[in-house]
Amino acid sequence: MSQAVRGKTLTSSQLKPFNDVRVFTASVRPPRVPRAVVTAAGKDDSRGGLRMLEWTGKLVPQGLLVKGAKAGWQLLWQTFMQELAPQSKDGEYSRPSYGLRGTIGSPDFPVEAGRYAVFVGNACPWCHRVLLALIVRNLLPSVQVVHMTDDPERASRGGWVFEGKDPIFGCNDLREVYELCQPGFRGRCTAPLVVDTRARRLVSNESSDIVRNLNALQLPGASDVDLVPPHLAAQIDQLNDLVYNQINNGVYKSGFATSQVGYDRAQEGLYAALRHVDGLLATHRFLLGDRFTEADLRLYPTIIRYDSVYATLFKCTRMRVSDLPNLARWRADVHGLSTAGSSMQIRDSFALDQAMRSYFLQLFPLNPGAILPSGPTMQDLGLDAAASASAGRSEDAFFHKEAPVPASISV
Repeated sequence: MSQAVRGKTLTSSQLKPFNDVRVFTASVRPPRVPRAVVTAAGKDDSRGGLRMLEWTGKLVPQGLLVKGAKAGWQLLWQTFMQELAPQSKDGEYSRPSYGLRGTIGSPDFPVEAGRYAVFVGNACPWCHRVLLALIVRNLLPSVQVVHMTDDPERASRGGWVFEGKDPIFGCNDLREVYELCQPGFRGRCTAPLVVDTRARRLVSNESSDIVRNLNALQLPGASDVDLVPPHLAAQIDQLNDLVYNQINNGVYKSGFATSQVGYDRAQEGLYAALRHVDGLLATHRFLLGDRFTEADLRLYPTIIRYDSVYATLFKCTRMRVSDLPNLARWRADVHGLSTAGSSMQIRDSFALDQAMRSYFLQLFPLNPGAILPSGPTMQDLGLDAAASASAGRSEDAFFHKEAPVPASISV
């Protein structure tokens, strides 16, 4: 067999290489393209609820149905929000005042080691500030701390319950403690709560009073740390007012607002105050210089929760702590501070994962779907690594009282 190529005749043996190429190329198949998977017509595993828009479409205009659903949902939401968080007529959250303002060391409540107990819950920032004061002053050996769980489904009033019975009175929840120590008590059963366990009397449930009282309290083994040194007292009080109104309470005013006006007003004050404290920290280690004071103690519980809870659940999204370099550095520094002799340190005073569960699952009007975010975690915020970095700088981080501990204190 032969073929003519450009006027020449080629034999079969000469054509063999070309035939091999032709055979090889013919054996190469084009890549397979996956076929689209077609499900059976009408088969749908998705859940479409009641499909009201479909079966009412010919009877009720969609716009009217949507408006009615929105109005009903908003009415129910506002009702729950007002129960959860008292509101002003403008839709602003109005934190209630507290009537228990006793002081340890007054004639009614003598200073005695082991006589008083403080009831606290992990999620609550107001409880956290009290626990921080106990840690920094090394008062934990002399003042008993009772930890509670936030579970309004199990609580008879309010949200605080005990896992089992409380170790002092055998109560099931905080309401029972209030009733036991003050029969006929009416009002919100809030924490933190200081109780005179020997007299079975309620002392105080106002966190700012408790912190200031613990700073002045002298008990055997207490540290000489002074959170309110006299020369800074006026500045501390002034900064405390700003931090409380615009940051500590500002995040709650944002999250619990039931009107756009109330929310916008809270947000404006919040971000202005965050920028202000970040500016203070640009030139100092702490808010009022190079020593940790009560102003730092009262700011920290909000800041440690901010990025993981308040930024999302309370709609404080425009600015995170992580966006403010000085405040983020301060957060890590405070988290790593340690107090000599204390059985608990600041880094041990708070469990972020448990707090996130409490906020996102218990404040159901703000998160009715009960979806728990995956973070940011302490690791995401870099705080676990920061704790060891700050530990070596704790020695010179506090002011110390000049007066010796009085010898007349009873034990």
